[in-house]
Amino acid sequence: MTPINAETILRHELIGLDVEVIGENNPSNKAISGKVIDESRNTLIIQQSGTHKRIIKQNAIFHFKLHDGTLVRVQGSTIVGRPEDRVKKKFRRSW
Repeated sequence: MTPINAETILRHELIGLDVEVIGENNPSNKAISGKVIDESRNTLIIQQSGTHKRIIKQNAIFHFKLHDGTLVRVQGSTIVGRPEDRVKKKFRRSW
């Protein structure tokens, strides 16, 4: 498998990455940051200082911090779907 970077993040596992919610319809969910501990079809579960926050992917914009320290901005609507199906999905580059 190719190493995770800004171009291949949509085809990789998000669990274990540090993330920050930078845009969200619900103002109380903005500025949530922590580690992704689980992912479902429509949500990410983020561990933030001992509590778990469930964020709907469709409504959010995320900054993922990769293992090399790079920040990658991801529109939540592009990662909606089961994690195992993202490998098969074709993505149009919008950056």
